Amino acid sequence: MGKAADRQKVKRWQDLLASERDAAALYSSLARAEHGERREILEELASVELRHAAHWEGKLRAAGAEVPPPGAPSMRTRLLATAARRLSTRTVLPMIERAERSDAGLYDRDPDAAPGMADDERGHARTLAKLIDGGKPDPRVQISRREGWHRTDRSGTLRASVFGVSDGLVSNTALVMGFAGSGSSRSAILLAGTAGLLAGAFSMAAGEYVSMSSQREMFERELALEAQELEETPEEEHAELVLLYRAKGLNRADAERLADQIMSDKKVALDTLAREELGMDPDELGSPWGAAGSSLLAFALGAFVVVLPYLITGGAVALVTAIALAVLALFGVGAGIGVLNGRPAVRSGLRQVVVGGLAAGVTFLVGHLIGTSVS
Repeated sequence: MGKAADRQKVKRWQDLLASERDAAALYSSLARAEHGERREILEELASVELRHAAHWEGKLRAAGAEVPPPGAPSMRTRLLATAARRLSTRTVLPMIERAERSDAGLYDRDPDAAPGMADDERGHARTLAKLIDGGKPDPRVQISRREGWHRTDRSGTLRASVFGVSDGLVSNTALVMGFAGSGSSRSAILLAGTAGLLAGAFSMAAGEYVSMSSQREMFERELALEAQELEETPEEEHAELVLLYRAKGLNRADAERLADQIMSDKKVALDTLAREELGMDPDELGSPWGAAGSSLLAFALGAFVVVLPYLITGGAVALVTAIALAVLALFGVGAGIGVLNGRPAVRSGLRQVVVGGLAAGVTFLVGHLIGTSVS
């Protein structure tokens, strides 16, 4: 059993060694098709892959296992290298970047990987993304710095509120229309609407709380790992920053100076690395309670619209009033979503009315058919 496990581990190390060598060959080929700063960046990526390969060679030697000699690059590497020479590296970089992103977590939980290897792999995809952009600054970052109202709602509260009121309105309108179509009494419709409001609101709140808690825990873990790497391997984090800023268009000297300045303050360094490497804002990790509360209240508000008429009256008057209020509310919610997204308010509002109307119409018809057959 032990020998079989050892053989499996050795085989895995050999596969990883071959993969790292192949990646180094690919980056070296791409570097030869480039020039200047972009060439240097690709050469550095190749050197990182060779360093990873050397680690697996060391593991194999320490285990007394065979270290395979370097072989010819894989067919994929040869095809990508040929495309880069004949066309341009920009043609193949998106494919390589997608592959790097899919393999970004390769070493995250690998006990045999060297410290920093997981971070290197995640950094490769980010560096390639910057190269694909041609070193141009991200316009979203520039806009968010100049105009705070452009910033997205990373806390999740606004998203939960918008989704909650829309879902509450559509789902409870459909539920109430289904009971109304069946010819149920006012008390039965009121009971169904109230039950739908409460069940949906608490279900939404619970779902949002679990979702946001999981997301926040994931972000906090990423930040903790980044802080640990910053403490244990500051040189590698410094080099990662330099590489990222060079990929954005800065020359080596300016990138070195900027990285030096950032790394001189650990708090600033962690904040910058979180934004540049992980793509997150440490100050906006999201509030589970905020998302749950806003979702609960928003759903209840949307669901209450069609319940209100049946609290006051019944029969055809309540039904017509509920339909009218639902249409107005659907249009208002849709228009509001359109404004937030920079879309035409009228078009978004009408779309919401059509979607909600179809859902309510179908349930009304089904309820009518069931009510008729039962009676």
